[in-house]
Amino acid sequence: MAAAGAKRRIVLLYKPFGVLCQFTDDLGRATLADHVPVADVYPAGRLDRDSEGLLVLTNDGHLNARITQPGKAMDKEYWVQVENIPDQQALRALQEGVELKDGLTRPARAALMEPPAVPERDPPIRYRASIPTQWLRLVIAEGRNRQIRRMTAAVGHPTLRLVRYRVGSWTIDGLQPGDWREV
Repeated sequence: MAAAGAKRRIVLLYKPFGVLCQFTDDLGRATLADHVPVADVYPAGRLDRDSEGLLVLTNDGHLNARITQPGKAMDKEYWVQVENIPDQQALRALQEGVELKDGLTRPARAALMEPPAVPERDPPIRYRASIPTQWLRLVIAEGRNRQIRRMTAAVGHPTLRLVRYRVGSWTIDGLQPGDWREV
């Protein structure tokens, strides 16, 4: 819960590529403080520095737990650009669960998708004319370290770009990288 007397706050940030999911950094790298001028909110989960998209920040511990804790975790939808075109076997493996070093993942909803309307990334992904790319929609209710990247690599399709589109019912709709809104 928010501290006694404090108003519950929920901030939705479109975390840009290259930003750390913390408010300070001893090395001077870009952090949440560069984008969110709201005090006393904390990330409910993380996105890697090289991932982008929706990050929920809150001062509500119960909400944070609902978003992040195994068994309670809200669905999270990712738009993932991968190398090559996954076949039905690769999609089925994602849908049934993928064996990673830290164990079997829970089943994901996985499907091919058209390229989404997302802003160009700066810097852009590496481009190789001889290797096609494909976008996937992956929905999971877990949040292991670099899970999506490890899952796509395990089925033979390394992730090139990763955008978290949705957490629960919240989305990045109407936001550009670096934009935020309070709900």
